[in-house]
Amino acid sequence: MDNPADATQLASDDGTRDDAREGYRKGFWSKENLKFVEPHFRLEKAARIVNNIARGRECDLLDVGCGPATLMRLLDENVHYYGIDIAIHNPAPNLIETDFLETPISFGDRLFEIILAQGVFEYVGTFQDQKFAEISKLLADDGKFVVSYWNFGHRNKHVYEAFSNIQPLNDFRQSLASHFHIDGFFPVGHNWHHREPGRKLVKVAQMHMNLNIPFISQVLAVEYFFVCSPRPDRDALASP
Repeated sequence: MDNPADATQLASDDGTRDDAREGYRKGFWSKENLKFVEPHFRLEKAARIVNNIARGRECDLLDVGCGPATLMRLLDENVHYYGIDIAIHNPAPNLIETDFLETPISFGDRLFEIILAQGVFEYVGTFQDQKFAEISKLLADDGKFVVSYWNFGHRNKHVYEAFSNIQPLNDFRQSLASHFHIDGFFPVGHNWHHREPGRKLVKVAQMHMNLNIPFISQVLAVEYFFVCSPRPDRDALASP
């Protein structure tokens, strides 16, 4: 799953539209995923974050909503890639095709040192807390969860028609914090328009910029990355 560079405005009452999911299942994503065979800005930045977290150590990564698994080509050799998505074009042992809103997020009995979900949680409707809980169970004790989320407070807000989980950034952050310790968060990129940076020099500069700019980021951040670790009390949270 992913966010397009350009989106259409959408009115929403409460931010969740599970009924709209009926039109955005495997058939839709089979076509949509093909738009992201080549790396785009957010994916390249996600790869830089992942490689920096790994720092040369052998680790397993789960890419939730992997699309065409383009990220795999951008990772260092020590990062062992696994992906799940509703539409997989090139089946492989390290890829699972499943509608992970209908079934729990998992990959056999594996735990992962890194789990990535970029361009995913805008599409999960009312399943957000459930999916956070499932991901928490898959994260190794010293693992990191990296997740992106669209900035719906942007000055020129645009909302992709397939989004089913629309909320203020603070609401998303509070939900995330109930399942993970948030180590830090920062804009994926800044842009006057609500889309990824397009100019080459701007992209290069923002690829290396992982910081919040007071006042400016609130209205010009296109979306945010959150880097999280397991909560110390996660076993208690998981108990019935």
